[in-house]
Amino acid sequence: MLIVLAIFLAVETLGAFKNLRGIDPTYNSISVSGKGEAISVPDIAVFSFTVSRDAKVASDAQGQVTKSMDVILAELKALGIEEKDIKTTDYSLWPKYTSETIVCSPAFCPPSRQVQDGYTASHNVSVKVRSTADVGKALRVAGENGATGLSSISFTVDDPDKILDEARAEAIKDAREKAKLLSKELGVRLVRVVSFYDNTGGGVTPYYAEGFGGDALVKTTVAPAPTIPVGENKVNVSVTIVYEIR
Repeated sequence: MLIVLAIFLAVETLGAFKNLRGIDPTYNSISVSGKGEAISVPDIAVFSFTVSRDAKVASDAQGQVTKSMDVILAELKALGIEEKDIKTTDYSLWPKYTSETIVCSPAFCPPSRQVQDGYTASHNVSVKVRSTADVGKALRVAGENGATGLSSISFTVDDPDKILDEARAEAIKDAREKAKLLSKELGVRLVRVVSFYDNTGGGVTPYYAEGFGGDALVKTTVAPAPTIPVGENKVNVSVTIVYEIR
């Protein structure tokens, strides 16, 4: 019985030691945060344009839109823009109305009424320009050939993951240096990483240029291509690292 009791106590003691080693290390840990930033020069531009026409007959409105759009698309492709980078985002046809005034009588003046006055056809397209040097030329092509709206131009990079990786690496380095300094001040030793949290902030933020829209570039005279500053994009990443300490 004494031998059996001794063996039992030995097993329980070993189990207790194992449990001590298995205690959640976050009870003996420090948490640090780090920030990183990466800057990139955009190499891709994206903009949208609309071709819209009014006509008494629906098919005439559609035909006019198609004619102008075909010319624009052909010239964009001549600039080297591939078909995969030109995408229709909306196509619509709806009746157009005008207000008709009704003659008033001495005792009553009825409100005006809406009378159909033809149709409006509209075709919206998004274009990706992979050479930022050609952005101005592409905008001029659309404006000179009947685009009634140019808008939403933005600049970004073709490989945003690469920029994110650079910013993340800088954030991790920043957190590691803070952890080393903090452990020295506390008189403890860093053992291992317990957890890691990455807040990338949604990726590369595109740069938007302003001043486009409406009939800003509708063809009146042959004008030089507009100068479009590209600027730069900044990516900010923050991370949080928890270290086990002893």
